[in-house]
Amino acid sequence: MEQPEAGPSQPQPGPSNTSPTATNAPNPGTSSSSPAPAPAPERPLPQTHFYSVEYPGYVRPTSVPLAIERLGGPNAIDGAFRRASGRDKVESLLELRLRPGNPYAHPVPGEIVPTSNVVLKVVKRRKKRKEGQGLEDGAVGEYTIEAVGVVPKTARFRSMADFQYQPDMSDPVAHLRKAMDTMDVDGILRYHIPPEKEDYTITEADPSAMDIDPQLLGEGEAAGPSGPTKTRSNLRLFTPPLFSRQGVPQNYNYKANPASVETIVVDEETGEEKKRLINRMRWKGYGPIAISYADKGVPDKPSAPVEEQRSQADKKILKRLAELFEERPVWTRAAIFNQFTPMEVRDIINSKYLLPLVSYVFEDGPWRDTYVRLGYDPRQDPEARFYQRLYFRNINHPISRPSVVSRRQEQRNESAQARFSGVDDRRSHIFDGTTVTSETAAFQLCDITDPMLKEMIEDEDAVRETCNERDGWYTTHALERIKTVLRHKFFSLLLGHVATREECERLLVPEEGTDKLPQRHRHRLKFGKHNMAKGALPPEDAAAHRLMTTLEQQRKTFPTR
Repeated sequence: MEQPEAGPSQPQPGPSNTSPTATNAPNPGTSSSSPAPAPAPERPLPQTHFYSVEYPGYVRPTSVPLAIERLGGPNAIDGAFRRASGRDKVESLLELRLRPGNPYAHPVPGEIVPTSNVVLKVVKRRKKRKEGQGLEDGAVGEYTIEAVGVVPKTARFRSMADFQYQPDMSDPVAHLRKAMDTMDVDGILRYHIPPEKEDYTITEADPSAMDIDPQLLGEGEAAGPSGPTKTRSNLRLFTPPLFSRQGVPQNYNYKANPASVETIVVDEETGEEKKRLINRMRWKGYGPIAISYADKGVPDKPSAPVEEQRSQADKKILKRLAELFEERPVWTRAAIFNQFTPMEVRDIINSKYLLPLVSYVFEDGPWRDTYVRLGYDPRQDPEARFYQRLYFRNINHPISRPSVVSRRQEQRNESAQARFSGVDDRRSHIFDGTTVTSETAAFQLCDITDPMLKEMIEDEDAVRETCNERDGWYTTHALERIKTVLRHKFFSLLLGHVATREECERLLVPEEGTDKLPQRHRHRLKFGKHNMAKGALPPEDAAAHRLMTTLEQQRKTFPTR
């Protein structure tokens, strides 16, 4: 590639003094009574502004168009200088492309920085030599200097030029990149992933391949008929967006990746043994086995990657988990965590394989998102109806996800409030009909201790003969009655009201002439942007509603006599 000759396309900046003045320092050897020298006259700077580019190369007057072209053209340069402010600093970068048009050549970034330089115009006047007159050395002419403008902004290139790597342009990935750049739909559709041949080194004299130092391979150069043949790399690697995020050179101590280990693999077709590196820290699936309701049978042992971690598991916690699943074959996540201390819960979450060693999960059905003991099939046991899970989504729950700091602060506040009010967080999975510890209703039927609901859950007449994918072991009518009462009691507690048995019984009375239950209690929507599509009141009606609510609260607080 031809190296550009560089230099600024504008006049060279001069010194940074804005008002050239001169004063003579007093000589200590002279008398103090000597008159002070007159100050140099002040000269105003012109208001003309120039922009300077410190091009990292050599530029001749004839190669200025080439230098401007490799900076992106006049429009790119002008746009970078116009956007060069504190707010748009990222957009004011200039890119110097040493190989323009090559998508695999990374540009050199330049930054627009504020400066206070002065552009000087220097004129040299030569004196003509007359016959018979000689001039002393150095007195061949006179110079005049004039300030013609200031340089408030300068483009500087201080970063290193990134590595330049040219991949094989005959590779299918290179054709795909070209097709995407030119919007060639047919070329994109023709692309397919070629099979991996594992021919990462070649000995052919391919000029596009990169030489490999024989010392890296632990062998010398092989001698061919025309002399020694160098081993070349055949890795089909394409350049990333950036090789390094570091803009200045740094020392790097090259050493082997501790996660890479050498192993021997056998080719199934040829039986040839090959050495290759594998990542011993690669991700392994430590999650529990997940099945759907329609799957036949249930897993009776953990997956192979999980079983390999049994020797590293905490024996005390693992034994406690096994005992809990013997006492009760199905647990929700909250219910199982409430049986341990906070430190033990942290160990269960961090280890990832403790729960999968003793349980599996259902993806759908009545036991969705519950942990089930390995080998136990709730679809075959009518007693498993008590472990069915009911879940109600709170439509007034904030949609926006809080930050980590805010979430931790809320957890600390909730813990402090629970200690002050006497509410036990370890009973958050239990619903007694009088207290609520969360805004999300997700309970197993066996964890509901409310007397009215417990009667309905233990009703033998509500059990069907075969398990159903939607309602489990309960009839549809019985499960709807349980849901109606649980929903009303839960959302009433969120409003600060304990629902009475009479209220719930009125909800269970079918409508006249039908077998349908009356319209269930719906929690009033809070007015917010995310509820506008769900029938929220207009702003003026919402303001009137808030006013009426405030007056009603004041009336209850200060009743009239």
